[in-house]
Amino acid sequence: MSFHYHKNMGENRPLFLSLTNSYHGETIGALSVGDVELYKETYKPLLISSIQTPVPKDRTKESAYRALEELEKILEKRGKEISAFIFEPLVQGAGYMHMYHPIYLTEASKICKEYNIHLIADEIMTGFGRTGTMFATQQANIIPDFMTLSKGLTGGFLPLSVVLTKNGIYQAFYCDYNKYRAFLHSHSYTGNPLACSSALATLELFERSDVLGENRKKAKYILEKLEKFKDLKNVKEVRQRGMISAIELKGYRPEERIGLKRVLNPNYWDFKNWGGFLTLRTNFGGHHLLLTFDWANPLLLITFIGREELGFRNWLRDYRPLDWALIF
Repeated sequence: MSFHYHKNMGENRPLFLSLTNSYHGETIGALSVGDVELYKETYKPLLISSIQTPVPKDRTKESAYRALEELEKILEKRGKEISAFIFEPLVQGAGYMHMYHPIYLTEASKICKEYNIHLIADEIMTGFGRTGTMFATQQANIIPDFMTLSKGLTGGFLPLSVVLTKNGIYQAFYCDYNKYRAFLHSHSYTGNPLACSSALATLELFERSDVLGENRKKAKYILEKLEKFKDLKNVKEVRQRGMISAIELKGYRPEERIGLKRVLNPNYWDFKNWGGFLTLRTNFGGHHLLLTFDWANPLLLITFIGREELGFRNWLRDYRPLDWALIF
């Protein structure tokens, strides 16, 4: 749509710009602008040409500004060839939950506007409160030209995705049919009424409940519980953005991870089945870790129990699938 917009405006901009370490999906177009080799390597001969600019290496402002310098260099050379800059705001999901400072997007937005390059915010993973605000781009105080949404849009119940854009872009396609400027792409299940009903129910929950406020309380609790990991010798970094947390480990060779050899070692785990749940339980330094799978509703809950163990068991006893789904 971004490329087509520029074409309608008399410009040919065949390239898209994305961040290193990014992931945007596995269809040809989305795969082309991603940068995770695990997904791209097999299909390289088929992919559309794109350019990557360095993602800030960490969450500091200093790293953000260094990455912005590299972005400016790329745009000085090829800015007129680029239709849009697509990015995962603040957190790169498939890229090891890599996080960066919001100032990067704030300043990148200004630079891209100088070259008339669209901003495409991929909020598929970050949207609907996961980073602490309804959308992650709000923390950078920017309004992208396009925004993609899914996942939280329906609470995970049904598949649905949407693309949002500005009215000015929409108007560039609005015309009489014989002018051939319209955006003619469509899909078999576009506007599926059942999926849209699920999305409306999700939005209603946001309207009538303080979901974001509750998320902030949970994020604070998670942060407190994460503190104990920072001093462990095999932990490289603990990072968090809202409801997203990552504990990056060090000192494990790849071959140790194959087949979950370490994780599923019977010396570490106690397997139990509680009324339809498969429960894996272990103990790290006196702190209990409980991973619970419910086969009827394949969500994973990781909870540090400690003193709250009894209360959590009572919650499990009263568990109902609908409550689980609404909470998450």
